[in-house]
Amino acid sequence: MYLADEHRYDAMQYRRSGNSGLKLSAIGLGFWHNFGSVDPFDNQRAIVHTAFDAGITYFDLANNYGPEPGSAETNFGRIMARDMRPYRDEMVITSKAGYLMWPGPYGEWGSRKNIIASANQSLKRMQLDYVDIFYSHRPDPNTPLEETALALDQLVRQGKALYIGISNYDPQQTKAIKAIFDDLHTPYIVHQSRYSLFDRHIDSNGLLQTLTDEQTGLVTFSPLAQGLLTDRYLNGIPADSRAHKSTSPFLHEDNVEHTLNTVKALNELAQQRGQSLAQMAIAWLLHQPVVSCVLVGASRPSQLQDNLKAFANTDFSADEINQINSLLAKMPQA
Repeated sequence: MYLADEHRYDAMQYRRSGNSGLKLSAIGLGFWHNFGSVDPFDNQRAIVHTAFDAGITYFDLANNYGPEPGSAETNFGRIMARDMRPYRDEMVITSKAGYLMWPGPYGEWGSRKNIIASANQSLKRMQLDYVDIFYSHRPDPNTPLEETALALDQLVRQGKALYIGISNYDPQQTKAIKAIFDDLHTPYIVHQSRYSLFDRHIDSNGLLQTLTDEQTGLVTFSPLAQGLLTDRYLNGIPADSRAHKSTSPFLHEDNVEHTLNTVKALNELAQQRGQSLAQMAIAWLLHQPVVSCVLVGASRPSQLQDNLKAFANTDFSADEINQINSLLAKMPQA
């Protein structure tokens, strides 16, 4: 029987999501990879236990995470039933709808039909009465924002979600749907976006400033750029790596070659700070005031424990920030 570490809240940081009353663990556990039907269940349990024992309270899922789609939620539901049920009120559990989940015209995007059906399916798979945050996973160009917003608002009013979030919306879409949420008094509190040292598009497109101005929290994913911001590829491309196998649509061998010199230079700076490159990359995100939570993935408990060491140094001097910006500015364009 799993018993949580009684000191689990001693070291973790907790940050309010925007101006809401909800605090998120500054590092959250993402279920995009490593929790599907193809992954060992006992390892999944061990990762969840390690996360919770370290004070991680934010657990990030979506309807289509796997593989197979839905299997991450199913496995999480098994872990909840077996181990975590006594701790449900100490957890922030999320799900999302928007990407392809089932065949036919209702299995993706942002219609009322899809969002309500997807939320009901997710709750059943996870064996939950409600999620803490339910996200619109991506904007739907063919559905009015009002329809998507009203469907999300309905989930809150039905008690199936406590808060609402959006993901992958640009600044204009974010402002437009927030105005609708404001009129409805929907508890919209968080935006989830890809963000890392190697992907700062939300800075250049104005989303970071929008979220700051609107006092909305930011949850970031892919903080290590699919493994590029680690020591994984410093000495070549391992045969068992994701880049070599091309199993990810976001990472290929040419990505490694393109960024290698910059990665080596960033790694030297991280070593000067007493950190691994991965720890520095996470610490850089935690240094951003608008960031409420950084999502990390893990294929094993020790990997998660290594990432948590980023908390040891989240301060950056002006010189270090200038060095990082200079290195990134010199990186060859893809």
